[in-house]
Amino acid sequence: MERSRKVYGLAAEFANATALYNAAEKVRDAGFRKWDVHTPFPVHGMDKAMGLGKSWLSAVVLCGGTLGLLTAVVLECYPSLFDYPVVVHGKPTTFMTVPAFMPIFFELTVLFSAFSTVFALLIMNQLPRWNHPMFNWERFAKVTDDGFFLVIEARDPKFSETKTRELLEQIGGQHVTLVHD
Repeated sequence: MERSRKVYGLAAEFANATALYNAAEKVRDAGFRKWDVHTPFPVHGMDKAMGLGKSWLSAVVLCGGTLGLLTAVVLECYPSLFDYPVVVHGKPTTFMTVPAFMPIFFELTVLFSAFSTVFALLIMNQLPRWNHPMFNWERFAKVTDDGFFLVIEARDPKFSETKTRELLEQIGGQHVTLVHD
């Protein structure tokens, strides 16, 4: 008994980077939101052709850094200035001692920013994923050498197997294939 496999999307191969760039613009104009391109090298302007905007990662890093700074302030200022104001070598126990805390403020800001970046990237890239569904397609092995691929995911609201296949064939896609998880 063969188990049914979930459809990941429809993929097509293109002859070169220019053809893929033009196809990306047409897929973007058709209103698809969940799709990607795969190339053996970066293609200049592809993010614009795909209609990609600014990443939300910078906001996550800002929140992580702010949380790190607030954590450092609470962990250093509250005990040193309010709970246990210990006079050491005649130094004041007021806000005049805050400059001594600056290295820790900086370090915790950087630490929390780095951790928030790592965890946000893991979530954004849906990791850990041990095997991407595109690797189930034999032709995709060319992507590291001379293959240019575009895949429209089945989770896209506009995805329809027949209409999406027709679109990919219309815009010059070759070897249009249904890719399974």
